[in-house]
Amino acid sequence: MHSSGHKRIDVLARHLRSSQDQSTVVQQILCEAQSDDGKVVTAEQAAALVPDNAIITVSGFVGSVHPEHVVDAVRDHFDRTAHPSNVHLYTVAAVGDGKGRGLAKLAAEGLVTKYTYGWSGLSQEFLKLAKAGKVEAWNLPLGMMAHIYRDVAAGRPGPISKIGLGTFVDPREGGGKINGPHQADAVELLTLGGEEYLWYKVPRKIDVAIIRGTTADVDGNVTFEKEAMLADCLNQAMAAHNTGGIVIVQVERVVASGSLPARLVHIPGAIVNKIVVAPLDKHQQVLSAQHDASLSGEIRAPASHIRPMPLDERRIIGHRAMLEITQPHLLINLGIGMPEGLARMVATHGRRCIPGSFPIHLTTEAGMFGGFPAGGASFGAAHNAECMVPCATMLDFYNGGGVDIACLGAAEVDAEGNVNVHSFPGRQPGCGGFIDISQAAKKVIFAGTFTAGGLKVKVDGGKLRILQEGRSSKFKAKVAGKTFAGSSANGREILYVTERAVFRLREGEGLELIEIAPGIDVERDVLAHMPCKPLMRDVKSMPAQCFQP
Repeated sequence: MHSSGHKRIDVLARHLRSSQDQSTVVQQILCEAQSDDGKVVTAEQAAALVPDNAIITVSGFVGSVHPEHVVDAVRDHFDRTAHPSNVHLYTVAAVGDGKGRGLAKLAAEGLVTKYTYGWSGLSQEFLKLAKAGKVEAWNLPLGMMAHIYRDVAAGRPGPISKIGLGTFVDPREGGGKINGPHQADAVELLTLGGEEYLWYKVPRKIDVAIIRGTTADVDGNVTFEKEAMLADCLNQAMAAHNTGGIVIVQVERVVASGSLPARLVHIPGAIVNKIVVAPLDKHQQVLSAQHDASLSGEIRAPASHIRPMPLDERRIIGHRAMLEITQPHLLINLGIGMPEGLARMVATHGRRCIPGSFPIHLTTEAGMFGGFPAGGASFGAAHNAECMVPCATMLDFYNGGGVDIACLGAAEVDAEGNVNVHSFPGRQPGCGGFIDISQAAKKVIFAGTFTAGGLKVKVDGGKLRILQEGRSSKFKAKVAGKTFAGSSANGREILYVTERAVFRLREGEGLELIEIAPGIDVERDVLAHMPCKPLMRDVKSMPAQCFQP
């Protein structure tokens, strides 16, 4: 039998073992038979192309756009052969499920020895290796990570920005180094025109970019019609191609040459080296979730499935934060966790509570304009989005002041108004887009419960009762590290919204208590849990509607 016949049989056998339907199997056989340059390969073949000592980048954002089939194959190849080894991995927002799935598959001792990331909240395995001295790690702002890829592609030395000044990524505050000061500098302080900036250094090259899309033709042109976002796949591919590296793209299906409309192609085949077709269980739209066509813009889902939140601390915080939306057509960014409650309140109560302020435009740093931001593992995506742009492009917009109101979480707050979300007892998720957003948004709301770990509250007759305090107060004498520096307020309004109290940052003076929930005793329920007493000049009651059904 001719080699082409053997090839077709191998392809048929491989795909019959997968979960793809018969039409896809036949289509793939035809496409591989037509491929002249051998771009279509197995995951195992692609994994073998990653060399030792490589600088690699893997696409993904929290739970989306993760090339799981290829990543798993790289780990399998390492387990069998001990190669690739000594890899430096760059990632914007590492995909994971908190249980070892996702990018955490590469967290094997000896495989990745250097790790530069924006957010790693669901792939804590790398940070465990860093703590044990097995991996060198650097945490940089998400926007700067996205711009690093673009600058590698463009041959520039790296982003130069005010983003990060005064925070833990400032060299004077640690330079984003996770292991300690002995590490190489990833960030340098510059003075240009008499003003301070941070220079985020780029790697000399990208040896391998492992990314994903939905459909590829046999020439390597890739579309993203079923993806929840575009992420940074294009810039990663360009960075690898322009520095002599290889680009590996995982897709759901392969089609014939010339059959993809040019307007739908996001990554051109001219810069793609290898294509890997993944079984559907290794190519989920969002890790550990079923395909939702409203996240990819294939359909518009009805909003009726969004149910009102129970009248608990999350709803109180979301409601109070929502009341800061006082004008129509504002652009708003929401962080992960507690701020997601603001989106739900907007969907269920927005027009009733603040009708004069609508319409508004909710956005995410992953690149989504409009719609209803998704939460959990789908964070960064949005149902019924109006527009989808690459992450680096959205962060350009954010860094330039495009966000009118940002609502972000808060793990620790101190008397100077500094906030820590990147590293605290029990968790080290990284800063993500927090620094980019909090330093550039026109108005910032930090949202979170007053105490953490077991807090129980009840609303009774329009008054808030604390049934059980959390084990620790979020208000500290000094935060463990600055993800937001109070010194960066620069005249902007900075609020701290909890279920029982609201504070404002007074520049040069610190926190000021401006509102207290009905039913709350200031001394017992607030000041007793704060190591430093805030300013108190004109304390009002939090709006009564926040405590109504």
